[in-house]
Order: sequence, then structure tokens, then C-alpha cells
Amino acid sequence: MPYLLDIKVDKHLFRALAHYWNPAYSCFTFGKVDLEPTIEEYTVLLHCSKI
Repeated sequence: MPYLLDIKVDKHLFRALAHYWNPAYSCFTFGKVDLEPTIEEYTVLLHCSKI
């Protein structure tokens, strides 16, 4: 998985995602709503087609 080291990270997106990440549930929490991205959504967020 060395190709993951070449991924350019959007710093603003990363900060926003980190702010809403709930490590106790391993998902994003917005108020009372929990969201878990799918593999397809992660590939779009990371601009990576090899996951």
C-alpha cells in the first residue's frame, strides 16, 4: 500500500473530519446523527482508486 503515501490531503477537509470523528463509535457524529462513510466514499475523499 505504498501508493497511500502519495495521496494529497486537503488540510481543511481533514480538520473538519477530525473535528466530527467519534473514536468511541468509529464514525462521524453530527449532533444526534452518526455517519459511517463507505469504501466508495473514502476513495472519493482520498482521491484514490486503489482502495
